[in-house]
Amino acid sequence: MSATPGRDPSYARPMKTIITLSLVLGLCACGAEVAGTAASVGKLQAEQAKQAKSQQDQIKAKLDQALATGQATAASAAGQ
Repeated sequence: MSATPGRDPSYARPMKTIITLSLVLGLCACGAEVAGTAASVGKLQAEQAKQAKSQQDQIKAKLDQALATGQATAASAAGQ
């Protein structure tokens, strides 16, 4: 039995449904993966921001210390 042009064989409709559902489920899985990846990236960026802030604070403390040392040296030299 061959299919008549314009008419689907009896298995075509269930196959279309299965294929459509497979595609929909596949796309939903991709969306969940993207959301999970975005959450991971956000968490990593927050951690990097904390580290950058810590480094900034350390550098500022060292600069303040160097400035104070320079001022003390200048004051000592001016007093001699």
